[in-house]
Amino acid sequence: MSDWVQALLREDLRGLSAYGAPQLDVPVRLNTNENSYPLPDEVVRAVSRAITGEIADLNRYPDRDAVKLRADLAAYCGHGLTAEQLWAANGSNEVQQQLFQAFAGPGRTALGFGPAYSMHPLLAVGTATTWVDGRRDDDFGLTAEQAVAQVRAHRPALTLLCSPNNPTGTALDFTVIEAVLAETTGLVVVDEAYAEFRRPGTPSALELLDRHPRLVVSRTMSKAFAFAGARVGYLAAHPAVIEAVQLVRLPYHLSALTQAAARAALAHADVLLGTVEAIKAQRDRIVAELRDGGWTVADSDANFVLFGRFTDQKTAWQTLLDQGVLVRDVGLPGWLRVTAGTEQETSAFLAAMKELAA
Repeated sequence: MSDWVQALLREDLRGLSAYGAPQLDVPVRLNTNENSYPLPDEVVRAVSRAITGEIADLNRYPDRDAVKLRADLAAYCGHGLTAEQLWAANGSNEVQQQLFQAFAGPGRTALGFGPAYSMHPLLAVGTATTWVDGRRDDDFGLTAEQAVAQVRAHRPALTLLCSPNNPTGTALDFTVIEAVLAETTGLVVVDEAYAEFRRPGTPSALELLDRHPRLVVSRTMSKAFAFAGARVGYLAAHPAVIEAVQLVRLPYHLSALTQAAARAALAHADVLLGTVEAIKAQRDRIVAELRDGGWTVADSDANFVLFGRFTDQKTAWQTLLDQGVLVRDVGLPGWLRVTAGTEQETSAFLAAMKELAA
């Protein structure tokens, strides 16, 4: 960045790097937790029809509050939720940014527990919010006692809990979430971007919403729905929280085309979610085969796996890339993360790992 731009830039943004991951043209790209399966033909046709139906009216602004989309999202989420308890935006990143804008900001603190989603500290910086990293155990676990101690020490306006956690894949026990809710006077945001991939017996924080008005559950259509390119995220919360978020959302923030595409996808949720079990099978295959090969692997309830331990994960990353397999170096010393893709992509990754071990 040019010196003159650095001089004009806000002081707290100087020297920072934009969020991102390498987008390289390689045979096997397993670094961004995308769904490797393309949209089924019937969904492509449905989305195309929905978008075409909006084109003639693009001279008009879209539904500012996306009421029909929110109703469809409420029906998908279940648990007795209504449209008044759902909010949608351009990906879960924008949903969470709106929460920071409305409930955090200058003079307020947001608390997370790393290693976790690397966008959360950037959202704090962007909204001039003080960020506190409460950290996790060496095995990436988080106990209720640890979380409560951090809440008590920092009194955050926002506490962010990722379940399943990115980049580790680990899910949180309800006791952690409820303990934090009991201690804090602020909002608790449970980021469930990978919720559809959780293992049997792992509950969703949506089950807690009716008892906890300060709980927010954030989700996305990017992963399980294979809808990353459409950019649709949403949150479920008390209606008063939804009203507050609308104070900071940009006018007409969700285009008519985006709303139409998302509604068409939700109408075919059963078809789109048909790939989830296949992805979970490949995730479990990665965990099992890497462990059989002597690697250390974190338990995963997501569509990705964190594995190690490497003396130098940067060299390991490059060695895999040289074999045409792109995984993610999340900056965690000794560890790499791989997305569970198709059976063929998984086989290519595991073969590259055998070469790496050799």
